[in-house]
Amino acid sequence: MTTSLPDTTAETQTAVAPPKRTESPLAQLRHRPEAGALIGTISVFAFFAIFGGEKFLAPAGAASWLNIASELGIIAIPVGLLMIAGELDVSVGSVLAGSSMTLAIVSGHWGAPMIVGIVLALALGVLVGLLNGIIVTRTNVPSLVVTLATLSGMAGLTLGLSRVTTGTTSVAISPDPVSKAIFGQLIGGQFEVAIFWWIGLAVLVAVMLQAMKYGNWIFAIGGDKESARATGIPVAKVKIALYMASGFGAALVGVIQTILYNGAQVANGQSFVFNSIIAVVIGGVLLTGGYGSVFGVVLGTLTFAIVNQGIYYTGWNSDWASLILGILILTAVLMNNTFRRLALSYKPRSAKKA
Repeated sequence: MTTSLPDTTAETQTAVAPPKRTESPLAQLRHRPEAGALIGTISVFAFFAIFGGEKFLAPAGAASWLNIASELGIIAIPVGLLMIAGELDVSVGSVLAGSSMTLAIVSGHWGAPMIVGIVLALALGVLVGLLNGIIVTRTNVPSLVVTLATLSGMAGLTLGLSRVTTGTTSVAISPDPVSKAIFGQLIGGQFEVAIFWWIGLAVLVAVMLQAMKYGNWIFAIGGDKESARATGIPVAKVKIALYMASGFGAALVGVIQTILYNGAQVANGQSFVFNSIIAVVIGGVLLTGGYGSVFGVVLGTLTFAIVNQGIYYTGWNSDWASLILGILILTAVLMNNTFRRLALSYKPRSAKKA
């Protein structure tokens, strides 16, 4: 007579692979790098919605800060990638101005087809980014120093060549309907088409950062570039590509502004130099690199734009905008550090055995 043994398969499986206790989406959010930025954006929006009233919430009010956010965001996203990789680029202001004047001079002053001016303007941004990347990676000079030099050099070059070529520092342009529709259209007479460029860029970069090995390389380089190099990651090539992307973003905004406003000036773009870095920091990206997200940068850009424009709808003195922004930056850094510690210390908990 045979005796059957009890089936312990289920018990064994339970002991070996206990089910995980899943947290609610809200609880999981606190482990994300953009958690602090999301809280900041919601808080700032609610603040100005209350004190700015209907004008702030009206389409014209929304357009005022969305337009600023879109142009700043196109630059801030590639700058954010550079910062995740542990580098900085403060040359974007002069790249924007140089690209704007290139388009205005080539297609406005000289009368070349718009496509020629646009391509040359974008190529200038990529070329400056390439130069920045090569110097940083081959000399090991801090990127802040290199890009500060580029910022100054490009500003002087743009001013000098503009005066020599046109005799002035401001050049008008008459865009064709196609160029106007693609780069400089006002949807509903209020919302810039740049908003769609911003959204498209954010989606594209987010997919690259989260779903492709290139994104992992960027985080690895920002975390420890020597370890990244030891594992076979082409550190220099990745950094050069990121600088080229930063230059392209600045040049694209230069093209958008030139076509939108039907002209360019050599002083354009200087406000983007540190505003882009501010937006990225508010968005949860560390200055030391290795940590951040595209969604956080988008939120940081929105927060900056809302504060920048929201103050005008409150009826308060606009001088207070700088104070509010300064407090916001400090608060954002403190919050982001807190949420970063939560994210790095997070370990999924397993359910207890029955």
